[in-house]
Amino acid sequence: MSAVPVPQPRTETAEAAATAAGGRRSLAAALFLGAVGAAVVLLASGQTWAEGAAAVGAGSVPLQADGRDVTGLPAALAVVGLAALVAVFAVRRTGRVVVSALLALSGAGGAAAAFLGASDSAALDEQARQTTSGTVTSVDALTHTAWPYVTAAAGLLILLAGLLALRYGSAWPAMSGRYEREGGGARKARPAADPERPEELWKALDRGEDPTGDR
Repeated sequence: MSAVPVPQPRTETAEAAATAAGGRRSLAAALFLGAVGAAVVLLASGQTWAEGAAAVGAGSVPLQADGRDVTGLPAALAVVGLAALVAVFAVRRTGRVVVSALLALSGAGGAAAAFLGASDSAALDEQARQTTSGTVTSVDALTHTAWPYVTAAAGLLILLAGLLALRYGSAWPAMSGRYEREGGGARKARPAADPERPEELWKALDRGEDPTGDR
């Protein structure tokens, strides 16, 4: 009876497990960052970004503008980012890269628009013109709140989610995978097992068979 080769441990299994664990962590982080970032952008865009007053006669009229008055771009891009975050799991390969890039660009664009709007006075100037029927063209005592910067920071969270998707998205599962398997027709038959492979020899020994004998 010849010696039975002992199966050697496979380093590929450990590497695959490490890759899968890293994929799960990056997936959870991207979902959290993208969802929180979009929610905060939508919330902060509805808050007061700028305040001022328009002189009318001997008095003044207080004015305020929220984020959507200043710029509607961060809120719009947050919605796009949410859609892209969901779409990442519906596409694969090149499509996933494109959608991940869209997610990152949505966050970057929203953050930039919010940062630029932090010192903008156009919205209050327009309110001053409307309030005074055009006699006042600029607002007085202009002040800005911290909400534009909160919006910009939330946009950076969406950007980070997109960067994670670009870096690790290839290891994430796809929602369409199960449906593709179901709709792909009959599966190809698996090739017959090679009785000379070490794992098959071990299986034969477990069944009480002599893997070296004539069959």
